[in-house]
Amino acid sequence: MTNNKVWLVTGASSGIGLEITKAALAAGNKVIATGRNAEKVAKAFGEPTDNLLVVQLDVTNTEEINTALDAAIEKFGTVDVLVNNAGSFYAGYFEELSQAQMELQFAVNVFGPMNVTRAVLPIMRSNKSGHIITVSSTAGLVGYELCTAYAGSKFALEGWMESLQLEVSQFGINTTIVNPGFFRTNLLEPSSTIWNELHIADYAERIAMLRPGWQAMSGTQGGDPAKLAAGLLTIASEAIPPKRWFAGADAIAETERKIKELQDQADAYRELSSSLAIDK
Repeated sequence: MTNNKVWLVTGASSGIGLEITKAALAAGNKVIATGRNAEKVAKAFGEPTDNLLVVQLDVTNTEEINTALDAAIEKFGTVDVLVNNAGSFYAGYFEELSQAQMELQFAVNVFGPMNVTRAVLPIMRSNKSGHIITVSSTAGLVGYELCTAYAGSKFALEGWMESLQLEVSQFGINTTIVNPGFFRTNLLEPSSTIWNELHIADYAERIAMLRPGWQAMSGTQGGDPAKLAAGLLTIASEAIPPKRWFAGADAIAETERKIKELQDQADAYRELSSSLAIDK
């Protein structure tokens, strides 16, 4: 898997992004490792190397994105693989999440990857090759209580990615959606989870019961980010990488549950649904 490609990874200072960067470097690739705090990213990797470029990049800041791309081209000449990994998690009931919080969730999880991809696509079109990998979630397939903001953003992310694949394949560019289950990252840590800023009495009892369970999952998730990164390197090295990869046994289980739910719903109203054509 020593492909000597140039990878750009967002959110590379910790968790899945950190492990993807490590795996890509170990396989002999060059990596532009980015994050909102360049010092934190640099600290995660120690001394700089010829194959690693650390750059500050907030996915909501187009100026920083353009500056990062300029630095990447100056050092490595191109970008072959983009990993849209940076994300945030706003948790809580829909009515208790402010409009500002909803907009911030979509700004990072949807418009952020769009911003970076829009900057990278001209390079890939010129090369007539490339691979755009976007890290979604099982919450991009299935809705969960307290996840209206997060799941809503991931559903939007996946609709964009599925459509983008149809548009860019003509240029030899591949796309892959990654749907991880629960991996042991800092996403659920108190410093990373942003809870609702509004409070409505009708929800108080239910959220008091559910919130401790979410918080208790932090640090106990069953998925190993290093193994996810190794798996991602495997699929990225394929001549025709998958359009979607379900990462984790729990992700497979949730996917199969969703498939059955959709099939049951289609079957339940098949006759009614099939009777809606204009009469000739």
